Amino acid sequence: MAACFCCFRCCWAGTGFQHVPLKELPPVVLDTGHMGNDVVIVKAGRRICGTGGALANGPIVQDKAYFEMKIQSTGVWGIGLATRKANLNCIPMGTDSETWVLREDGTIYHNNQLLHKLGVIPCEGDVVGVTYDHVEFNLYLNGQTLQCPIRGIKGIIYPVFYVDEGAILDVQFNEFYYVPPSGFDKIMFEQSLL
Repeated sequence: MAACFCCFRCCWAGTGFQHVPLKELPPVVLDTGHMGNDVVIVKAGRRICGTGGALANGPIVQDKAYFEMKIQSTGVWGIGLATRKANLNCIPMGTDSETWVLREDGTIYHNNQLLHKLGVIPCEGDVVGVTYDHVEFNLYLNGQTLQCPIRGIKGIIYPVFYVDEGAILDVQFNEFYYVPPSGFDKIMFEQSLL
């Protein structure tokens, strides 16, 4: 048996075959290439301030994704989902067919239509969570479901956040404040084989 492994090792010797380490995928953060003109992204892509919106640097490709944001400073803000066609300079978002967002006043808008009005308004220090499973978009406030499912979202979808009038949001794509609902996990980049 030892002779077999020795032959195998000798067979590969001198062929130039080397172990190639796998490339580590970048973390999911706010995308400075897809943000509004007056947006400021700091804290290694985890904080948005200024005026306008920003997408995450990766779409939601897995079956069940979760992400969060903490309201560091109130003002005009929103969190939700969008396609790459979304106008990231349009505040508030949710006025076009490319965005589905929870606004600071507790309303959820898409295509300039009110989809839900929550019974609670998120405040400074609160954490808003989002789940998306390619069937439903759901929202959570401080770990509790807001019972406002939205269906019918189509296309390649990204997390989106927007701010104005002094709002500051910290986004979390991993190391969450609250445990994601059962079966949901952080957004992962799609890996392709060469």
